[in-house]
Amino acid sequence: MTLKIVKPGLATSIQDLGRPGYFHLGIPMGGAMDRLALRAANLLVGNDEGAACLEAAFLGPEIEFTAPATIAVTGATMPVKVDGAEHPGWTAIAVKAGQVLSFGYLKAGARIYIAVSGGIATPPALGSRSTYPIGALGGVDGRAVQAGDELPVGRSAGAPEGRSVPPELRRAVSRPAELRVLPGLYIHRITDEARARFFGEEWQVAPEADRMGVRFRGGSPLDFVPRTPPFGAGSDPSNIVDGCYSYGSIQVPSGTEPIVLHRDAVSGGGYFTIGAVISADMDQIGQLQPHTPVHFIPVSMETALAARAERRAALNRIREALG
Repeated sequence: MTLKIVKPGLATSIQDLGRPGYFHLGIPMGGAMDRLALRAANLLVGNDEGAACLEAAFLGPEIEFTAPATIAVTGATMPVKVDGAEHPGWTAIAVKAGQVLSFGYLKAGARIYIAVSGGIATPPALGSRSTYPIGALGGVDGRAVQAGDELPVGRSAGAPEGRSVPPELRRAVSRPAELRVLPGLYIHRITDEARARFFGEEWQVAPEADRMGVRFRGGSPLDFVPRTPPFGAGSDPSNIVDGCYSYGSIQVPSGTEPIVLHRDAVSGGGYFTIGAVISADMDQIGQLQPHTPVHFIPVSMETALAARAERRAALNRIREALG
């Protein structure tokens, strides 16, 4: 079976749970921006949780099926249509050969995940089918999908139609969104007053956002502690002599507009980092629309670990609900 891409939508790419183990070589883990949504979509159609799906941002694709299958669409709220008839999201849907999947206009969130029974079966690269275009890895010849592509799908017995993730288990983005942050190695580079303003003011998601990072604006510029620039750091006070970046690191070039590094971000560079968004909140960033108000909340390591445990528990509840 193949999926025929009639219209590619916007930034539609093949993603799974990524390729861990190569970050030290400068190759990011990548994978779904909203990992819980991808896992839930796969569970609904009877796949392994890490099977490859399609991730689309803001505008859904149009897809023709060449054989019967079970599909599910999770993540953002976007009307799901099969041959023009609307179906619910977060629910297993049976499709027939020749039917066409399409989408209405986005209502909430930013990214949808389309799972098909059997999973997308394009060739893996470094153990993952996730698309990383900068490195020409995964996806379709290292790129996002295009009109005319035919994507192979693996074999599967499928799953019962109508299974659904209960609404209370579908995490929605709050407004304003709250992103919890572990203060970072270089926060001493800004003044106490600047630190208080950063965490006390409201920021907004900027239109400049992709899988590498999400920019924020609207807060006050940071004030830096005076220093003599070390050799190789450059004159800008936000520069350092290169450092490692974790997923979720918040760099603030020139102290003006924070950027949260996401799945396809580089592993290091020459900007200081004020901290890192905790792992439990990274999925939420993948669902933020431009102009969404955001507060950064400083937390302790104990709080971050507790939030990660709560996230695991939420995923377990989805597994239990779907049997």
